[in-house]
Amino acid sequence: MHSSLLLALLPYVLAAPVITPRDSAIIPGKYIVKMKAGTSKANLDAAKALLANAPEHEYGFGGFSGFAGKISDATVAKLSKLDAVEYIQKDAQVHTQDYLTEDGAPWGLGRISHKTNGNSSYVYDSSAGEGTCSYIIDTGIYTAHPEFEGRATWLGNFAGDNDDTDGAGHGTHVAGTIGSKTYGVAKKTKLYAVKVLDASGSGTYAGVIAGINFAATDQKTRDCPKGSVANMSLGGGKNTAVNQAVAAAVSAGLFMAVAAGNDYGDAKNYSPASEPTACTVGATDSSDAKASFSNTGSLVDIFAPGVQVLSTWNDGKTNSISGTSMATPHIAGLAAYLLSYENLKTSQLCTRIVALSQKSKISGIPSGTVNYLAYNGAAA
Repeated sequence: MHSSLLLALLPYVLAAPVITPRDSAIIPGKYIVKMKAGTSKANLDAAKALLANAPEHEYGFGGFSGFAGKISDATVAKLSKLDAVEYIQKDAQVHTQDYLTEDGAPWGLGRISHKTNGNSSYVYDSSAGEGTCSYIIDTGIYTAHPEFEGRATWLGNFAGDNDDTDGAGHGTHVAGTIGSKTYGVAKKTKLYAVKVLDASGSGTYAGVIAGINFAATDQKTRDCPKGSVANMSLGGGKNTAVNQAVAAAVSAGLFMAVAAGNDYGDAKNYSPASEPTACTVGATDSSDAKASFSNTGSLVDIFAPGVQVLSTWNDGKTNSISGTSMATPHIAGLAAYLLSYENLKTSQLCTRIVALSQKSKISGIPSGTVNYLAYNGAAA
């Protein structure tokens, strides 16, 4: 009777599509429900009330409204007929974009601050990202690492593992490239851990969207007078919901650096790499060649060092690993650096990073992909 009353309150139209992400490991029985823009709280609450259990995640930021969780086929059918529902997407797994290698030299900082390769010095302005906040949407951060100088803070866990530690090391490595004392691009930025992946480097798109939702909302409560950036060194098959969540976060004023992916393919087939409003990052090696694994294509905005990158690790020491996961934090860090140094708006950052970049320096770039190598403009 209760369900019948709720359904009476919600108008039916043509069924909302139920989307299956391509090239993804689908999680049986798990769905992301995206509500239409402008949906009232009453209609949202009524839709959630159709569920047998409370949603695992709820979203409400930058025009992205909805929820996710375990939903029966019968309930999916009911939800799909509601006028307030834009679409329902099957949840899928997402993972880090890295390759483990042996320890190597920290060459990436030298590369982005010089016009030639082979430099071990990093040249940068002393503003160094001061007054900015950097959200690491990843496996967490080992916040006690001495390289973070007390600037790293644990904020939230959406990985579903109830373990508020970085069991993988990946997020700590990413955070180190963004803003650690020795290995960071923006050495004075605040580092915020938003965990969406577990110790194996895996998670769900529903959890990732929850992390994006959290970061986009939380940034408005922080003391970040120069602005906020976010790093997403993760990905999976193309996913409409996660792309729209990233776009909503960008609309809310959060710069989003995302990994192009390590699948030797076109970034258009992966998320969040395929979201046009994000700054999508491919990887290069120390000889200025495109990393063999790096995705390419028209949606890649910029390339940055991503092979044998030395940074912080979750044991309080360091590690050298490779992937577009390692290239992306160079760009997130550069974004934070430029926010403090040039007083830009977050909406201007990707365009400015492209403008500063060195053109036609990278070998192995296929037709239809930009040949732009990240550069901070600091040294000859």
